[in-house]
Amino acid sequence: MSATTVAVIDYGMGNLHSAAKALETVAPGAKVIVTADADKILSADRVVFPGVGAIRDCMGEILRLGLDQVVREAAQSRPLLGICVGMQSLMTRSEENGGVDCLNMFAGQVKFFGDNLHDARGEKLKVPHMGWNQVQQIRPHPLWKNIADGSRFYFVHSYYIQLEDETLMTGRCEYGVPFTAALGRENVFAVQFHPEKSQKAGLTLLKNFMEWDGQA
Repeated sequence: MSATTVAVIDYGMGNLHSAAKALETVAPGAKVIVTADADKILSADRVVFPGVGAIRDCMGEILRLGLDQVVREAAQSRPLLGICVGMQSLMTRSEENGGVDCLNMFAGQVKFFGDNLHDARGEKLKVPHMGWNQVQQIRPHPLWKNIADGSRFYFVHSYYIQLEDETLMTGRCEYGVPFTAALGRENVFAVQFHPEKSQKAGLTLLKNFMEWDGQA
């Protein structure tokens, strides 16, 4: 693999160290930068947009730091990977914290799983959805290379994506309700799970991202 630079966007929300270390593991020749600096982000070959925590806090920091425009610009020009709340931030609006406007880069809502969630057998499910779950690959994508359909990935979330255009869904999962586990459009790919915590399948996805030219 030729040398490449990847910027992990740092807006103070998320365990960025584990994501950066995972990227260094799968692409040892790459330069991994954890930064909030717009120039450094926009000069990188690839961008990772992570996030954990409450959407109100995440969006507040993204806007305060001017990273909303940086994310939009990066998404137009190079491979971009959204992870967990980073993925949710790309939507129109989230129900969390009484309702929060997001970046509206993808038409869709972020919905609460609910307090009365049950599986197919009628057993009550705990929220947040925390742990390993299978992801069904809805359509082919370069980031699924060498990952078996139905592979298990690690999730931690209480809210899920509901896309207006479900043709953008690349992976589906079920936890009481079916939900979007991965989406893709042009050079943007985003996942609800944490690839950096998902062992072999997750590291394979990150490796694929580091080799991806942004063409779906």
